[in-house]
Amino acid sequence: MSHPEWNQCIECSVVSCKHHNDHGHCSLDKIKVEPTPMAYTGEAADESMCGNYNCK
Repeated sequence: MSHPEWNQCIECSVVSCKHHNDHGHCSLDKIKVEPTPMAYTGEAADESMCGNYNCK
């Protein structure tokens, strides 16, 4: 689903991902946020991760 009227910027500091660019942003138009397997702590760092991550 595309939303050209949205001007979304995805900032990212995961430099090991192939979608990370030199300006600290994700080069994808959209990302998928997925739950972290077996993490039920209620903490953001434990509960979610980028499903589009690909190692460089």
